[in-house]
Amino acid sequence: MADVIAPDGGRDHFNARASRRKSSAAVIALEKANLEPIDVVEDIALLDEADRRLAELGYVQVYKREFSWLSCFSFAMSISGLFASVATTYVYPLEAGGAASAVWCWLISGFGGMCIALSVSELVSAYPTSGGLYFTCKYLAPEAWVPEISWLCGWLNLLGQIAGAASTEYGCAQLLLAAVSMGSGFAYIPTNNQTVGVMAAVTIFHGALNSMSTAALEKMTRTYVIFHVGVLVSCCITLLVMTQNKHPSSYVWTNVLPEAGWTPSGFSFLFGFLSASWTMTDYDATAHIAEEIKNPELKAPWAISTALGFTYIGGWLFTIVLTYCSGDIPTTLASPIAQPAAQIFYDNIGPAGGVFFTVAAFIILNFTGITAIQAGARTVWAYSRDEMLPLSRVWYKINKTTTTPLYAVWLFTMCCALINLVGLGSYTAIAAIFNLTAIALDWSYCIPILCKMLFGKFQPGPWHLGKYSFWINLWAVTWTLFVSIIFVLPTILPVTPQNMNYVCVILGAVAIFAIGYWYAAGRYYYTGPRVKAQLIEGAVVDGKFTRMAESDEKSMTKSITDS
Repeated sequence: MADVIAPDGGRDHFNARASRRKSSAAVIALEKANLEPIDVVEDIALLDEADRRLAELGYVQVYKREFSWLSCFSFAMSISGLFASVATTYVYPLEAGGAASAVWCWLISGFGGMCIALSVSELVSAYPTSGGLYFTCKYLAPEAWVPEISWLCGWLNLLGQIAGAASTEYGCAQLLLAAVSMGSGFAYIPTNNQTVGVMAAVTIFHGALNSMSTAALEKMTRTYVIFHVGVLVSCCITLLVMTQNKHPSSYVWTNVLPEAGWTPSGFSFLFGFLSASWTMTDYDATAHIAEEIKNPELKAPWAISTALGFTYIGGWLFTIVLTYCSGDIPTTLASPIAQPAAQIFYDNIGPAGGVFFTVAAFIILNFTGITAIQAGARTVWAYSRDEMLPLSRVWYKINKTTTTPLYAVWLFTMCCALINLVGLGSYTAIAAIFNLTAIALDWSYCIPILCKMLFGKFQPGPWHLGKYSFWINLWAVTWTLFVSIIFVLPTILPVTPQNMNYVCVILGAVAIFAIGYWYAAGRYYYTGPRVKAQLIEGAVVDGKFTRMAESDEKSMTKSITDS
């Protein structure tokens, strides 16, 4: 006999939920969903374990599973962009509290980020779909509130991914122009407008690369991690060998030099958490390509946890090296290229070495941008599969040549370019995009984590945290609440239109849109993650699938829930 069919009731269970919610809009939406065609998967014997599990969760396999162990780990590493991400965000802890802020904030914030990564890994193992953490709400939240909770989680995750990819693209432009400036002996100083222009060009280039097939993207990603680790190790060794006047340990570990204007200075120190929080985020990016991974219930969580563990330790050590070699911090912060890490390369290794490692950081951050757009496009596609977005039927289309969602790729790419236009106002305004990434993404993870802790519906997958799960989950949520308060505050005092932290403005605008769209339209058709497939049990005789008689089928087959 062919085995399983998925575990949740069928359309009766689905309709019962509507009556419990007592919402006419919800009832209409659920009844409408009942009329949608569902793909019936009968040839169970021909499905591998991953495709079968996906069908149990309610979806038909669309992508080719090309990602292996190495390419999964490399993808997860590239989304953090350790070397380049630290180099790009090193300015924030230096401005916040000087040397001590840089090293201690990485250690503390990285631990909180690691707890979030482990919590995300556990959920991804149990529910490996392109919807990522958004999809898990279907199984973790109370049934009556699945639409509202998944809607909130989904919009936060999409906003965070757009902000994360956008800030990555902006960082690429900064690093490239910093290298050009160093190569000219600082005769050329990039302007905000030039940085935004280069950002737009780089973003479109990354969108074009993501228009290729999954196989091509896998090959491009596979060996990236080797290059990345090589650059990181060689840069650390070169800096330690060639820096003549290193700071003493007492300075690196204890000196607080707040430049942000906050009183007391200890409060300013807290803004240093941004570097680690931005680098160690987008944990579920690997989950969004789960339908392109072989054995995703093991490979995806393994890649997330190991890559983030390496990022935590490697990022902290790299930050320590930069801080020992940082020279006079006020002078470094006054660099005309606004990139302290690049200035440190230039001052200690020389013009050629400075340009080389800055360009290497640019290349590494390009891979981060490529993978961020790939994950973001798959998110748009997954949300469109559940009809969460306007014009979902357009974004859900798969190109027949590449078997990838090209419309979703370019929608996500354009959103990234557009949100970065705030950089035309001031360089400080871009910090809001970096802050927004950490806040929106981390809360999109904490919503399902909280549901897992509160409602007791979680069924672990093959990769789980065992008896430590609750406490790791608890610290992940507590830490996210703490840093969210820090990241919405202005980083520099006194506040002016030029240095205002606009993260609250962007969050508010998206919140108004998401809530307004929910009440105007979403509640009338959106029912949470939907079912697009149903497994039918039958017998395999001489290698051929034979469907059961209808009476037997009714007694033995379980339908996938339509919620």
